[in-house]
Amino acid sequence: MEPAEREGPAGASAGTSTEPGGTSSGGAEGAGRGVAGLSLPARIVVAVAVAGVAVAAAVHLGMVFLHVAPKNAVSKEHSETIDAYVYPEFEQNWKLFAPNPLQVNVAMQARARIAKPDGSTETTGWFDLSAMDGEGIRHNIAPSHTQQNELRRAWELFRNYHDDEGRPVGLRGDLSQTYIKRIAVDRLGGELDGGTVEHLQVRSADTPVAPPAWSEEKKDTKTEYRLYPWWPVGSEDVRGGGQQ
Repeated sequence: MEPAEREGPAGASAGTSTEPGGTSSGGAEGAGRGVAGLSLPARIVVAVAVAGVAVAAAVHLGMVFLHVAPKNAVSKEHSETIDAYVYPEFEQNWKLFAPNPLQVNVAMQARARIAKPDGSTETTGWFDLSAMDGEGIRHNIAPSHTQQNELRRAWELFRNYHDDEGRPVGLRGDLSQTYIKRIAVDRLGGELDGGTVEHLQVRSADTPVAPPAWSEEKKDTKTEYRLYPWWPVGSEDVRGGGQQ
């Protein structure tokens, strides 16, 4: 018979020591090794994941920087790639180094041509959609994102992708036109004044901001209107109207 293994106080074997709280020194040593305690395949996976995150972060920061930075050789050469990455999820509504705050109050207005049950048509007056949103925001400590940004950002996109004659420029022009039309129809409703909305027309009302009272600057604050053509309204432009 071989001699029994000698035990120390409290029954602990001679080969291990017990730390306070019941943790063995061997386990503490293994836990403290971190990544070094992993197997080789596991360490490779961790290294690849960290490298992938670092590369993705560098690409994202580089793309956003080129988007907001002043125009340069790199951003001009790769403008399509940068725009494809940034829009629409990472769009920045500001410019780096040279912000240019708006000095004009821009309001978006709409009117409708409706068909009555007796076969006659009627053109409504102008509805100030921007003023409607303003009423929802004023004195509201927590206005909705829709009230604050939907119409304003949609109108900025629309203006950026339409020429001086009101014609859409490229695919974004067509998309922004459809977007604005559907926002307006949604605000006014598909049924209006006892008839069905068949056509819609929008316009912008641009009013320069008056200079402060202490300034000697003189500025004409007369509102200028920019009118766009009538657009047909179909069932797909009405909320739920395109569902089968």
